[in-house]
Amino acid sequence: MPIEIEKKYRLTKKQRDELVRRLPAIGATSHGEEFEENTLYGGEALEWGRCVLRLRRVGDSAILTYKERFPSTAPIKRQREDETLVEDADAMDAILEALGFAPALVYEKRRTTWRLGDAEIVIDELPFGLFMEIEASEPEIKKVERKLAVKGLRAEQASYPQLTRRHGKPYGSVIEARFAEKS
Repeated sequence: MPIEIEKKYRLTKKQRDELVRRLPAIGATSHGEEFEENTLYGGEALEWGRCVLRLRRVGDSAILTYKERFPSTAPIKRQREDETLVEDADAMDAILEALGFAPALVYEKRRTTWRLGDAEIVIDELPFGLFMEIEASEPEIKKVERKLAVKGLRAEQASYPQLTRRHGKPYGSVIEARFAEKS
């Protein structure tokens, strides 16, 4: 069972700008930016707040993910994470609905990905705020924090689905957090 270990931080615009300057200076390499649409499904087999079934669309590709968070109040989270590439996102959505799962949350995200040693560092912009996640072993996360040396970083305990429930808008039975359409 694959285990994801990560720590999430809420950022101010100033902190995000500082991170974008600091990351190359400490040897991190950029792996680009992408736009994501994340659909989370609800159903009887899923315990809300502990388990997530997500279909993430990025351009023409998609990833189906099952996550199960292990109970903890620590800022570094550990959770089971199983993922697979999906060739046809619309077909996968139809399969999930036929199995009794229905879309419950949708959130959009702009993500910039960086690598530093064994750590993946992402800077995320969502309609309700700016965030950074460091995914690595616990000692590696602490090492990256020290190298970044950004003042006032604040750990964010809530997951993106929890934040979407808090800040999103209901559309029928689905809660959505989407960026405003540009005219």
